[in-house]
Amino acid sequence: MAGVRWSEQVDNVLGGDLTAALAYVTPAGGAVVTAVAPLGLRDRERGEVTFTTSLGLGKKLERIRRDPKVALLYHAREHGYHRGDELVLVQGTARVVEQPDADYLQNVLGPAAASYLGEPKTGRFWDRWLQEYYNDRVPVHVDVERVASWPSLTGAGELHVEGAPWPVDAAPPQAPPRNGTGPRVDADKAADKARALAHVLFGYRGADGFPVVVPVRVGDTGPRGFGLTSALPLPRGGRRAGLLAHEYHAQLIGLKVRQHTGWFEDGIYAPHTQQGYNAPANKTLLMLGNGFVAKQGLRKARKAAATTS
Repeated sequence: MAGVRWSEQVDNVLGGDLTAALAYVTPAGGAVVTAVAPLGLRDRERGEVTFTTSLGLGKKLERIRRDPKVALLYHAREHGYHRGDELVLVQGTARVVEQPDADYLQNVLGPAAASYLGEPKTGRFWDRWLQEYYNDRVPVHVDVERVASWPSLTGAGELHVEGAPWPVDAAPPQAPPRNGTGPRVDADKAADKARALAHVLFGYRGADGFPVVVPVRVGDTGPRGFGLTSALPLPRGGRRAGLLAHEYHAQLIGLKVRQHTGWFEDGIYAPHTQQGYNAPANKTLLMLGNGFVAKQGLRKARKAAATTS
């Protein structure tokens, strides 16, 4: 089924940004926000955008299969091709391609990745070391149902919607977690690390089930967590929500990421889980690390699949 055919202005954003924030829904009704490199992969005529992921990230793929409603926020202009200030939120239904396709990897993904991330390392060692990183990636196609855009990267200005109308009603509050709503990791440290990075994004499940992702600013910390503010409306009432803070250099070298899931209520975010990493600001070291992580992730995914089969 064809999705939304978006405007040329939006297409310039989708084709130019080096990175986007992907949000997907958790079984408990929360959201996870993570950074992806969409590499300009989209089909305006079909109303489809695409990102890729590794088969080693089995938990992410499992959650997307379970609830395929996803969102991508195009929120950063560094080191890409587009220079406008538009903030663009794409919401749609994801379709995971279950097996890697050598032709797609070589003729579609390869050239796209080279134009954004530079030419891949090749040779006897690198071909073996990066085999899982390059060859075990699959595309996730998103049939776009709504494109929301604002004239400023902060979200300030008038909302423009293409496709399905923006929900009139706000998302209802959720029941609090059984283990309590307060922070389960050090909120002071989490806030400090998020503030230090260039982009902070907040994600939650919206009223119609699609994730919503908005840029936020991290405020003061207290016993309930740390404050979040945004030029865009934040949800009222308590709910499970995700947070992503990140920054990067050209070709995604020197990538720094902090991710949380947690509880948001009355403008306060209580982090419950955390993970993060600082990638080397050196492409050779980065590729060594990517190869190792891909091998480990795929090994774990295959072990988990064998256990459940």
